[in-house]
Amino acid sequence: MDEIFMKKGEEKYKTEEPGKLFRMLMKSERMEAVISEMDLGVKSKLYKHDGEEIHILLKGKIEYRVGENFYVMGEGDALWHKSDILHGAKNIGNKKAVYLTVGSPPTFM
Repeated sequence: MDEIFMKKGEEKYKTEEPGKLFRMLMKSERMEAVISEMDLGVKSKLYKHDGEEIHILLKGKIEYRVGENFYVMGEGDALWHKSDILHGAKNIGNKKAVYLTVGSPPTFM
């Protein structure tokens, strides 16, 4: 496969947990793109795995933990980190938070 094109609203597949929705947009042998939605006050599990990630906050406000560091992200902010450091997000805003994660290699879903 040399390219993948997706229209707005399309997804490869999704998974839901209480207060969280993860939509796989694209996945190749080397990377994946996931849109994550988190309700007010909800936090993700803490993850640790091979690779690296970029997170771009599209809507809301989150606190993103990477190891012992905590980053408060507003709309449009971006964060890169190695994935083998314990990491996870928490919605600290007053509305649903939505962020895009691009990870390599594809290990999330």
